[in-house]
Amino acid sequence: MVVIRLSRGGSKSRPFFNIVVADKRVRRDGRFIERLGFYNPIAKDNEESIRVAQDRLTYWRGVGATASPTVERLLKQAAAKAPAAAA
Repeated sequence: MVVIRLSRGGSKSRPFFNIVVADKRVRRDGRFIERLGFYNPIAKDNEESIRVAQDRLTYWRGVGATASPTVERLLKQAAAKAPAAAA
């Protein structure tokens, strides 16, 4: 089964997450199929906190990949912020 999930990077006390497509059986920070974007939980106000390649996300969901609950929550938050930023 293929999942869309977070892979942790960064250093101690400075987390940074890549949003990746991976086989469910592979460990969290292990091998992945494709990197779709990133999430920076400690981004400042003027920095980008989340970026996702929407076309690739749509493709992977179309072929049956499921997103983790955390990724689903982050995508909903990003979608809610996007129209406000465009206006």
